[in-house]
Amino acid sequence: MNGSRRRLAIRLLGGSAAIAAVGYALLGGPPAGAVSAPGITREQEIVNAQDWLTADNGGPVPYSQASDWSDGYRQDCSGYASMALGLPPAGPNTVELVNDGWTVPVSMGQLRQGDLVINDHGDSDQRHVVIFDHWTDGTDQSYMAYEQAGSVGTEYDQESYGVDGTDGYQAYEPVNLTD
Repeated sequence: MNGSRRRLAIRLLGGSAAIAAVGYALLGGPPAGAVSAPGITREQEIVNAQDWLTADNGGPVPYSQASDWSDGYRQDCSGYASMALGLPPAGPNTVELVNDGWTVPVSMGQLRQGDLVINDHGDSDQRHVVIFDHWTDGTDQSYMAYEQAGSVGTEYDQESYGVDGTDGYQAYEPVNLTD
């Protein structure tokens, strides 16, 4: 967050109490105790995400919450997002992506390529994260996303998570994106 946006956010959110409430988002870095990740461009994140589409002998990396792929990342959705973002292997889980300083919330209308759409509620079979690519049309009712999902593994598909605001999904911008 640049200086003017940071000052505006502090003013809008009420000064020091707001800083404590949203922590690192206003200060431009992860909270104490969070492991930082090197900066990465949105373009490189997408290149990384595309790698898993064909990494298994020309096919997608299979899904698994219990296994790591050869690059050290879990073969689940949060491991996939962590790999694409260049976060430390095996990567934070879905809840940690939201709560441990790896992302900041944005509105669905502010989504840019490489941002994440995350549901961090429920059990491990309900929580999920996808990597936003682009809106499919001018209505912002569906978008193309990269994801690591259940029986299919890595895929690039049309999604609508978070669009209606009632399914528990919200938009987040990873803090290590450099553009």
